[in-house]
Amino acid sequence: MIRPDAPRRRPRRPRASPLDAAAEAARAAGFAPSACAAAPGEVPGLRSETPAAVLLLAADGPRTFAAFESSPESEDGAPHPLDRWSRRLAESLAAVHGARAILPFDGPPWPPFLRWASRAEPVWPSRLGPTLHATRGLWASWRAALAFPDAPAPPPRPDPGPRPCDACAAPCLSACPVSAFAETPEGPRYDADRCAAHVASPAGRDCRERGCLARRACPVGAAAVHAPRQAAFHMAAFLRSRPGG
Repeated sequence: MIRPDAPRRRPRRPRASPLDAAAEAARAAGFAPSACAAAPGEVPGLRSETPAAVLLLAADGPRTFAAFESSPESEDGAPHPLDRWSRRLAESLAAVHGARAILPFDGPPWPPFLRWASRAEPVWPSRLGPTLHATRGLWASWRAALAFPDAPAPPPRPDPGPRPCDACAAPCLSACPVSAFAETPEGPRYDADRCAAHVASPAGRDCRERGCLARRACPVGAAAVHAPRQAAFHMAAFLRSRPGG
């Protein structure tokens, strides 16, 4: 018999799975996490027959960039600061939550980030070329992933519905000042050399300071458009990545 004055024990909360705990920590670190199932053989370093749950760490627009700007990597002057910051955070999260850190630039073989994104988030191939996201538009990017071997498969994402491009006048295709993007029978075409030459020129100041005008013209995900400081950072990185940059 329980005495009336006996202290009552609070019911214990269900313990979060490592994947859910990692997602919460990733969100606090500035990412937008989403999960999907990886097919056997898709995760580098795992046995070909081993399935895995994958937690994608997407850039969450200005929130992610603000977290990066407060990091040591953003100020140390060494090459590839954003990539190094992404790696450090992904490896730290992996160590804490028992996962394997995967970076999109680790390869070959290159991890299938876009394939995973298509299983985890509402995305489509765009008419411009880059992946189109339902809320982040043409600014979607995935900085890292965490693989959890033998973890239960996350539920499949809901059907994202019809592709927004199919009912759109495609202002993205006409916004580029030098027509670096085009639709062809073989699919989207992107002339990176023409784009880089324009961005580096005096006439490319708007692109350098505000970001890609073609991506900015997309009506989907307008709230995720990069702010000038973030846009300038990415454009400078783009120019450095070009031959002779």
